[in-house]
Amino acid sequence: MDKIEYVGTVWAINHGLPKPLLDHCVKKLTDHGIKKEDIVITDAPSDVKIGTVVVDVWPYHLEVGRVRTVRNDSYISGSIKIIELKTDPEGNYID
Repeated sequence: MDKIEYVGTVWAINHGLPKPLLDHCVKKLTDHGIKKEDIVITDAPSDVKIGTVVVDVWPYHLEVGRVRTVRNDSYISGSIKIIELKTDPEGNYID
């Protein structure tokens, strides 16, 4: 499993998703080498810098990107990894 290289805060963007999914997101990110204490779940990251890792959380995958441009309070990131999220037949997240 490839480790994600990062420095500082990793922003996980929550689009109003349920807690079990967010908990699984944190677990999967730690599986990829990110320290739990470096992950901040938010709907709008603040003070984002070029090179920062941002993760868009979706029900079936995590899209990991690195910020390449910052303008005013907006940023543009390029995708560096997609982490698939799997569920069992009952809809519980599994590895």
